[in-house]
Parts: sequence; C-alpha cells; structure tokens
Amino acid sequence: MPKRLIARVNSSLGRFLPEQRLFMKSDSATRFVRLRPITQAWVLAAAGAFFLWAVVATSLLFIAGISSGSTREQAAIAQAAFEQRLVTLAKERDSRASEAVAAQERFQLALAQVSQMQSQLLASEERRRELETGIDVIQGTLRRTMTERDTARAALAKTQGTEAGKANSLSARADDMASTVDMLSSVLNSTAAERDAAARDAEDARVETDRIALEKRLLEERNDEIFTTLEGAVKVSMTPLDRMFKNAGMNPDSILSQIRKGYSGTGGPLMPISYSTKGEDPAIARDAARANGILERLDEMNMYRIAVDKLPFAIPIYGGYRFTSPFGYRWGRLHAGIDLAGPVGMQVHVPADGIVTAAEWENGYGNVVKVRHEFGVSTVYGHLSRIRVRAGQKVSRGDVIGDSGNTGRSTGPHLHYEIRVGGNPINPMTFIKAAKDVF
Repeated sequence: MPKRLIARVNSSLGRFLPEQRLFMKSDSATRFVRLRPITQAWVLAAAGAFFLWAVVATSLLFIAGISSGSTREQAAIAQAAFEQRLVTLAKERDSRASEAVAAQERFQLALAQVSQMQSQLLASEERRRELETGIDVIQGTLRRTMTERDTARAALAKTQGTEAGKANSLSARADDMASTVDMLSSVLNSTAAERDAAARDAEDARVETDRIALEKRLLEERNDEIFTTLEGAVKVSMTPLDRMFKNAGMNPDSILSQIRKGYSGTGGPLMPISYSTKGEDPAIARDAARANGILERLDEMNMYRIAVDKLPFAIPIYGGYRFTSPFGYRWGRLHAGIDLAGPVGMQVHVPADGIVTAAEWENGYGNVVKVRHEFGVSTVYGHLSRIRVRAGQKVSRGDVIGDSGNTGRSTGPHLHYEIRVGGNPINPMTFIKAAKDVF
C-alpha cells in the first residue's frame, strides 16, 4: 500500500483512534512502540470478528441442543398419539363388531318370523281353496235343486193334488240350501280377511328384513373402513422399522424370533379374537381374520419396540458435538469407531439396554466403558474423563455411563464410540443412519 494512502487512512482514523505509544523502560534505555490508528483499527476489527464468531457458535450450539431435545419430545408425543389412536380405533372396531352380531341376530329373528308368517299364509290359502271347492259343489247342488224346484212347480201346476205337498218339500230344501250358502259365504269372507291380514304382516316383515339387511350392510362397510384404516396405519408404521433393521444389517425375522422366545408377557390387548365357527356369518369370519392379522402386526410392532431398546440405534451424546473422525483405516491401522468431539464433561448416554462388562482404564482407550447388548452386539466408549458405572451393572437405554474427556491416546477432548457385532467392529454410522428417518 503506498505510504501516501496509509498516511491518509491514519489521518482519517486519527480523529477516532488517536495514535498511542507504549513505553518500555529498562536499566540502560527507554523504548516505545507506536500504535498507529490503522493498527488499532485492525486490532479492534479482529477482536470484533472473534466476538461475533463466539456469539454465533454459542447460539448454534444452544439451538442444536434445544432442537435435539424437542425432536425427541415430538417423537415421543407422536408415538403416544399414534398408540392412543390405535386404541381408539380398536375400541370402535369392537363396538362395530358387537353391533354387527346384534344386527345378525335381529336379522335371523326377522327371517324366522317371515317364515312363520309365510307358513300361516300358505295354510290360509289352502283353507280358502278348500272352501272355494266346497262352495262350487254347493252352488252346483243348489242349481240342480232349483232346477228340480222349477220342474216340481211345473208339475204342481198340472196336477194340483198330492203333488202340492211334494212341491212344498222341495221349496224347504231350497231354503236350507240358501242358508248353507249364506253361512259358507260368511266363512269365506272371514278367511279372505285373515289371508289379507297375513299378507300385510308378511309385507311388513319383508320391509323390516330389508331395513335390518341395510343396517347390516352399512355396519359391514363401516367395519371395512375401520379395518382398512388400521391396516394402513400398521403398514405405514411397520415399513420404516423393517427397513431400519435391514439397513443395520440385522435380520428382522431372526430378531423378532429371539424376542418372542425371551418375552415373558402374556395376555393383554394383543390376544387374537376368536369366534365360534359353527354356522357363523362369512362376513364376521372375514372381519375376525382381518382383526387377528392386525393384532399380529401390532404384536410385531411391540416386539420391534423391545428390540429397539436392546440395540444401539441412537447417538450416545446429545447435541454440542462435532463428527471429527470416521470409521476405517488411517495411517495403515483400523480406526474401529467414530470420534465425536466436544468439551470435557459432556454426558455419555448408553443407546440401548445392556450389561456393563468393563469400566476401567485401558491403554490407548484411557478410561473406557464396554457394554454388552442383545443379539451379539456390544459398544465401547473411550477417552472418558469420568466413569459413572461399574462392571456387571445393568443399564437401560438413555442412562448416563460417563463423561467425555481426553484420557488415553487422544489428541483432544472427544468420545471414541465403537459398535461390535459378534466381536467384530462395524461402522457405528450403519446403526445411526438406519434409525435416522424412524426416530
């Protein structure tokens, strides 16, 4: 920079930052250092930049800590809400199943009543036919009698003697026949009225049967909607869990099989639904099969939840760390874990249930804690500044087992974290990334 420009800048800054002199006196001489305005401006700018960087870094660490906590709380709230929704849907499904059974019983009762009314109607119709046949016979006899009466009257007109008594006898027989016809007509009208009443009752029963059948169909559609919602929710929840275990290199079927063998819980809401199969409605049997299928998937989800607590899918440090060294070979040697740098004293949390197999000083690792988990998985935590557990102690997911530090062969404060499967080290990020989109 030209001296003239420097002088001009110094002159401009001199109004705000006057030149300062720092005197240094010794036994033989006195010297001083002159701090020009431009030098002071550079020093102040550097100090201001450092202060601004410190504020931004502190804010980022603080925000990261808050966001980490809020994410876990939101995940817990979402899981609780989902489980509550499943319980509500299950209760609604049970209520609809009970209503369907009741509707089926009413439907069967209505069918029985319709069958009984149809039998009565057929009996009435048979009686009516018999009466019509009798009336036809009587009417034929009456016509024949009237013909005989007319013939008798004609003969009476010719003879007028003893034949008059015979005519009177025929007239009396005709009167008896007329009385019989009147009685039969009255009975026939009564039977027709009964038939019409039975027909009306049968029609009412048919309408009631149609109404019950409609209610039953609506209940079946509602049940199908509930089952479809439950099946979709379970599938959406199970897919990420299956993918998480597969991405971590674990066989989900083998994991679930081992969990079932060691699970002591029995009974509860996940017991299968059972109905009598003797004469049951196919729709009820189908719904029962779908409900049992959903319960089986929910049982698998519960097994997954138990397995998640037993496998290290989480990061052992919550917020405020930096990923400084990956898993792999460096300088010709295997770096068997990952390094998470941070200040000394950060709490180290065990990411899964297990038993502490070592809590001691070890060359290279410094203060180290080793935990054995289920399914042949173990974890190692090195360079700790403090150990908070002892060998043989049982620990649960999230328990604090130590504080990060700088002990052993370490170039700075950090946590060295390893995951071993069957005694062989694997990349911890395999487990951590597998659970990234699930928790």
